[in-house]
Amino acid sequence: MRRRPLRGAFIGFGGVAAKGHLPGWRARSDTAIVAAADAAPQRRQAFLAASPGARVYESVDELLAGETLDFVDICTPPGSHAGLIAQALDARLHVLCEKPLTTRLEDARSVADAAARAERVVHTVHNWLAAPVCLRVSALVSEGAIGAVRTLRWRTLRSAPAAASDAAGNWRVDPAQAGGGILLDHGWHALYCIMRWASGTPRALSASLETRRFREWPLEDTATLAIDLATATGHVHLTWAADERANHIELEGERGSIAVVGESVLFEGPSGRSSWSCPPSLSDGSHHPDWFAGVAEDFHAAMAGDGAGNLAEALLCARLIDLAQRSSAAGGAKLPLEA
Repeated sequence: MRRRPLRGAFIGFGGVAAKGHLPGWRARSDTAIVAAADAAPQRRQAFLAASPGARVYESVDELLAGETLDFVDICTPPGSHAGLIAQALDARLHVLCEKPLTTRLEDARSVADAAARAERVVHTVHNWLAAPVCLRVSALVSEGAIGAVRTLRWRTLRSAPAAASDAAGNWRVDPAQAGGGILLDHGWHALYCIMRWASGTPRALSASLETRRFREWPLEDTATLAIDLATATGHVHLTWAADERANHIELEGERGSIAVVGESVLFEGPSGRSSWSCPPSLSDGSHHPDWFAGVAEDFHAAMAGDGAGNLAEALLCARLIDLAQRSSAAGGAKLPLEA
């Protein structure tokens, strides 16, 4: 017997919802996006223009009272995530949420407790794992092409924060909305990818958060992390103060190495050298509806009870970011990851 499509609604309809999530949902026959809530009239109008027959609401309260839903897709600035997730779980809805899950560790832990009580899925959009270059790296690591991973290096270079499609200004440079600077914005991506490719739980971390260029904003534009893993080390450098837009990834293992250069994945091991072209590069654009397809598939599987979701992975990211912030405040001291 064919199941009815799951009914979903957006909370927030900015650029990532319009250009990334909505095209991904439309590609699925098992999902219907029936409504959206957004305080801004222009974004409500944009949703109606993109979704004829759907409904819009000015507030989340009105949305939850007016619709029968299976899940919500939260696409608002990070500072609002914790409260919105709690509201959705109180309504016994599954939750898909843009990264970062929350801006504070204590809120992430509260979300996990609330999800367990409600017996609902909370799934964070870890879409870079679905990028073609990252899928290729994951496959090589999984098949043991380089043996046990010993060193992971990740660099994200940008010349400025990504723009926000909001006439009121860029929420990414407002600490109340963003929760922090580049560490939360790009560091979250770096951490969930590295943790997927590394073996074992991180043991300790040291970090330095700096403002190198954008001193008019009260948050860091550069972050450097060193992570002690069970059998490896991780090195992460992120900056909005570069003169180029690029991502560089290197993994060294017992028997070889993997490097990501632009849209190319390069492998060197006992069998020789290989390369794959896996467009687009990680630095090409921001919305990536094709990467969202993998996120939606994992979220559906978790809602159906066929997967655990990624809440544990998101919680680990929240713990590492909290540790990085505390390490930097302590002058870059190496701090242990507490159980």
